[in-house]
Amino acid sequence: MGNIRPFVSAHKPYCSARLRSLCRWTRARILLAISLACLTAIAGCRHKSDLDTLPLSNAGIAYDAVQKLKALNITAAEEPQIIEIRQAGLSDSACVALVQVFHGRNQSFDAADAVANFAQARIPESTILEVARLNQLGLASGELLAIHLAGLPDSVVLEVARRHAANQPVMSGVSLASIKNTGVRNSTLLELVRRGVPDSQAPAIVAMRRHRGTDAEILRHFSGS
Repeated sequence: MGNIRPFVSAHKPYCSARLRSLCRWTRARILLAISLACLTAIAGCRHKSDLDTLPLSNAGIAYDAVQKLKALNITAAEEPQIIEIRQAGLSDSACVALVQVFHGRNQSFDAADAVANFAQARIPESTILEVARLNQLGLASGELLAIHLAGLPDSVVLEVARRHAANQPVMSGVSLASIKNTGVRNSTLLELVRRGVPDSQAPAIVAMRRHRGTDAEILRHFSGS
């Protein structure tokens, strides 16, 4: 009876071996997961660096600007957009800044047509960049371009863009052009925009002007929203 060995100790070597096997299997899975993660990261980096930037250089974009665009991880879809605005006359720095604005909103730069139209209409780069920051290079860009082409100053263009961005009432480009054609000064038009005079009051402003109402009388009468 004194020579009987405990039951647990009889299975101890087996448990230890099984534990060691489990540890080796766990370590193997961890190493495999790490290896796959590294390969994925390397593949992602390689994908980004594989973008052919020669078309950017051929479009006249300087080496430093190309490097900045590469650092922004531009995509193959963005490259022709950047080339379009560069060929429309924008500077290298403006091209980079526009991409930065869009990427800052986690958006792909896809507003080349609107930007090119602005540039060809000789709207300054500073105004284009501010419109981009206000996120108004989409559907609103056509109206902003029309306001500029109507001969209104950039201050009016930007104020209209700001009010659009804030979802505030503002007169349309057509109404502003109609009022301007009656001889109302640009400074008066800017103040009407700042006051948020709605589009519905544009005909009354035109009528007052045709009845020889002065700019000062117009501003006294139309206080806006």
